[in-house]
Amino acid sequence: MSMVDAKLAHIAEPADIGVPVLIVHSWWGLTRSFAQYADRLAAQGFLAGCVDLFGGRIARTPEEASLLRSAPRRVPMYRSMLAGIDEWIAHRAASTDRVGIVGFSMGGHWALWLAQRPDAHAGAVVIHYATRAISKAGTPIPILAHFAETDPFVTAAGRRTMERSLARRRWPYTSMDHPGTRHWFAESAEDNYDRTAADNAFQASCRHLKDAIGGPGPHRC
Repeated sequence: MSMVDAKLAHIAEPADIGVPVLIVHSWWGLTRSFAQYADRLAAQGFLAGCVDLFGGRIARTPEEASLLRSAPRRVPMYRSMLAGIDEWIAHRAASTDRVGIVGFSMGGHWALWLAQRPDAHAGAVVIHYATRAISKAGTPIPILAHFAETDPFVTAAGRRTMERSLARRRWPYTSMDHPGTRHWFAESAEDNYDRTAADNAFQASCRHLKDAIGGPGPHRC
């Protein structure tokens, strides 16, 4: 496979200024699900941007997703995301130098990794159907986690490990279980999309970002 480069892609600006939020996509790539999510956040007063980890490519099958995830890169994924965050907090519409990070599946793993990095300037994190233990000391970042009822990719043991690691380090943590849902339920481009559950998750996530980071800007959650 040819070289894949990450970049800050879809950008959705608020009417004035707002808290910057970085959206990290699932292993399908930057589908319309995430652009729509960013647009919706911007309508609520946030400065929302999507990082494209696959350089514009979209996976149609798990095999394609695996290939894209492991493709050679000139710049490692994490460096691209950190550079995107630096660009984001310098944006003319950014109301604060703290960033909200919202991740979906694979992107949720990355969001939890970024939360442990002081140079990611994270002020709040939202994850969807993902787990990852917190292994580094540092400033506690408020975490909101959304889980599907049926999910072959998120094990009960993995969730317990993550939650115990958060509790040991006293990180503020809230979880929401969404009955009747499956993995990908919050992604409008996927077959498992559940509009009601996705709307509930979005509203809770919007409030979480607003309450944790605050700052000037007409956030209407």
